[in-house]
Amino acid sequence: MSRHKPANYSIPFLAVNLVTCLILAGCATVPLVLPEPKDGPGAPVDTGSIPDAIPKVEPITRIGNKSPYTVFGKTYFVLPSSKDYREQGVASWYGKKFHGRKTSNGEVYDMYAMTAAHKTLPIPTYVRVTHTGNKRSIIVRINDRGPFHGPRIIDLSYVAALKLGFADNGTADVLVETIDLSGSLDRPAAAAKPETVAKDQPETGPIIPPLNQGRYLQVGAFDQLQQAQLLQKKIRVYTSHPILVQQRDLLYKVWIGPISDQLELQLIKQVLKKSVDISGFMVDH
Repeated sequence: MSRHKPANYSIPFLAVNLVTCLILAGCATVPLVLPEPKDGPGAPVDTGSIPDAIPKVEPITRIGNKSPYTVFGKTYFVLPSSKDYREQGVASWYGKKFHGRKTSNGEVYDMYAMTAAHKTLPIPTYVRVTHTGNKRSIIVRINDRGPFHGPRIIDLSYVAALKLGFADNGTADVLVETIDLSGSLDRPAAAAKPETVAKDQPETGPIIPPLNQGRYLQVGAFDQLQQAQLLQKKIRVYTSHPILVQQRDLLYKVWIGPISDQLELQLIKQVLKKSVDISGFMVDH
């Protein structure tokens, strides 16, 4: 085998080539990471031509309602029902950075549609948002999860923030109230509410509404009817199932149900324990 005399390269030439090789090798193994674009407003739009979301009865989607779920190390529980939800706090908005991306329930986010993101309300839910400063009010449809930064309670679409008059400021103090569509739904006879009993009715009077056979979640038992009714009202926001006061064994017992789905029953137990520190147990009727 013949040997070739090595070329007489100078030291600087070798050093330059060595650096070049290292750079090329680095480029081959380390991907170039570009900074994620910042969020921002969209094109100017005439908000007077954009109507509010029109509330309608919709089924709760399977996608987007996983409960519990965890974001940034914090766990959230989706409310079983949006009924009677009312909260005051800070609203923010999100825009072009997310425009065209999928929302939590698989829909495409449109920054010019009247939508919003919420951490715990079921998807979809229709809410009225009122700017407590200028008293403007809008209706949006919740189809996304968030916001997860700071003490914000709702993240509005860019155009919704425009209509409320705070897009330039970034945040605003608002009141969020769910739109009650229960009048459009058929309710079973067991959904009759004991609150219809007159407050001055003697506690010895009949308060047992008709019950369907099934499994119930008992969440309290009291000597006084008023105490049971206070609990009944307190937990109304956490479930769409009937909450009944039953007079049994000389006590006024608070039952939720009937609940046929075992997983749903466990979810309601988790929500009540997490939210108001109430532990329940199952009873059969």
